[in-house]
Amino acid sequence: MSVVKINVLSVPAEQRETLEKRFAARANAVQGSDGFEWFELLRPVEGTDTYLVYTRWRDEESFQAWLGGSMKAAHGGGAEGERPKPAASASTLWSFEVVQQSGPEGD
Repeated sequence: MSVVKINVLSVPAEQRETLEKRFAARANAVQGSDGFEWFELLRPVEGTDTYLVYTRWRDEESFQAWLGGSMKAAHGGGAEGERPKPAASASTLWSFEVVQQSGPEGD
């Protein structure tokens, strides 16, 4: 059964562009990961500074393998191990199991 991981990021207004550019720069970093199914970066539009990073995985083991390997490399940082200052001021990870789904006809 697929699992969904939603990273809830509090991003101050002055850091939004930075966050979005960082995600765009590593857009393909997760796509080749075993068990990866879907990714979306959701920008807030009304009254909040909360971005949602939605990923869907074949199973929990696939997510954990990515978390322990490819994700660390993707977030590794710049020259000589320097890591840029985070754009988000806070982060929380929500986890869900997919129990029902629907899509357009023919999918």
